[in-house]
This record gives sequence, C-alpha cells and structure tokens, in this order.
Amino acid sequence: MLPAVARFLSSTLPAEERERLKHLQFADAGHGYDPFGLHPDFVALGEAITAPLYEKYFRVESSGHEHIPATGAAVLAANHSGAIPFDSAMIWADVVRHTNPPRVPRPVADHFVPMIPVIGILFARGGMVGGSRGNARTLLERGEMLLIHPEGVPGIAKSFKLRYKLQDWRVGHVELAIRHAAPVIPVAVVGAEEQMPQIGRIPISVAGMPFIPITLTPLPMPVRYHIRYGAPIPVQELYTPDQADDPAVVKEAAALVKRTVQAMLDEGVKQRQGVFT
Repeated sequence: MLPAVARFLSSTLPAEERERLKHLQFADAGHGYDPFGLHPDFVALGEAITAPLYEKYFRVESSGHEHIPATGAAVLAANHSGAIPFDSAMIWADVVRHTNPPRVPRPVADHFVPMIPVIGILFARGGMVGGSRGNARTLLERGEMLLIHPEGVPGIAKSFKLRYKLQDWRVGHVELAIRHAAPVIPVAVVGAEEQMPQIGRIPISVAGMPFIPITLTPLPMPVRYHIRYGAPIPVQELYTPDQADDPAVVKEAAALVKRTVQAMLDEGVKQRQGVFT
C-alpha cells in the first residue's frame, strides 16, 4: 500500500487530528520512512482503523498520561492478555492520542509477527519492530519509546482462571532500560483479560505463531478497557549502565517493575464497576 492510499483512507479522522499528526515525532531516513519502515501516513491510518474499537467497542478509559515522557528514550512495560493482542493496539492508539506533539510507541513484537503476510508490513509502517536486541538498542539510542510486554506470548496464552496474575516476567526490558539510561513506565491494562476467555489451544504453528488458541467466543467481547500509566521507575538513577550486565541487578529491577504493574492491576480491578462498564 502506498502512503497516498493510506493518507486517503485516514481521511475519516477529524481535520484537527490530521493536523495534529503532522507534528508527529518521526526520524525520517530521507525517503519518507524511518529506518524501520514507519511512515506518518500509516500512523494516521492506524489511528483511523483503531478509532472504532478504541472509542465505541472497547470504550477505552485511560489515565496517568502525564507519566509518558514527552521526549527521550523510555520503555513502556505492560501486562499482556486476551488471546489476540488488542491490548497492544489500544495502548498504541492511546499514547498517540494523548501525547502532544504525538509520539508513536514502538511495540516490540515476538519474532513471528513481522512474518505474518501483509499484517507484518502494515504493523511495521505504524511503528512495530521485531523483537531483536539490535532493533531495541538502536531505537533507544535514537531517543524513542519502546512498548514491551515482558510476559510475551505466555501472557496472552494464559487460561481464564489466571487472569490478572502476571506470568513469567522476562528481564530484557529492564536490561535495555538500565543500559541506555531510560526510565521504565509501568502500564496496567484492565479489561483485556475477559475479552476472549481461553479454554484450550491447538499446538499447531500457523504463520510462525506457536499455537492456535481455543476461546470461549469467536470474537472479542465488548469489554471496557482501562489503561493506567504509573510513575516512571528511574532505573537510570537506581543503577549504572554497566550494571546491565549483572544478572542479579537485572532480576531485581525486573521484579520491581513486575510488583508495580501487579499492584496497579489489583487496584484497577478493584476500582472498576464491572467488566463491561
């Protein structure tokens, strides 16, 4: 798809939003795209595509936007759930909408996502990058903001009885944050856990995906999303860059982020009025 086509398809956005997106923070490599394939017209298209889900279906309610850095390297560390990663899409849309000038969080995807035909390319045009150390390092060195789900696939694959209980919390996000002196912003998403209760899985790999989930409903239910951004965890002040090579330090820092996100989840579940409200 050409940028002109993406620009035309994104014309459903309000004029003021299209104007705001012209000020998107974006490292043009000299040909309209950034080195990873992001293009502003596709960011606008992504917002137009996600708008009905964000506004009408999941009716996203969010807070704590003041904790999202306006500039500079940062890592958003969020829980992951829902069988299909709509939570990533809603965080992406929420950050684009609530930063001014708009920032695009760079979702770091599992290795198989970029290989999905058509979808992989469209996601890259909107800011997604493959989950390699080199990609993450380059983006942080450029002062960009990563969106990482430390639970990975086990997060979206967990059974319904384990909802809002964080799974194995990988440490790569804090290792990167410490090494590149970037704060970690904890993010809690409440609602996605109930969108497609998973009752089993088929252990067959499709397009690189490790399995096919068996869910209680064929499509996500219209649960209400609640997204919370917590105060930045200043790992760049707590640790020195050389400590990124110390497994004990990295494990300690990851545990701190995990405890923070879990506490935010517990509080969010307690405060909400219901799954659909």
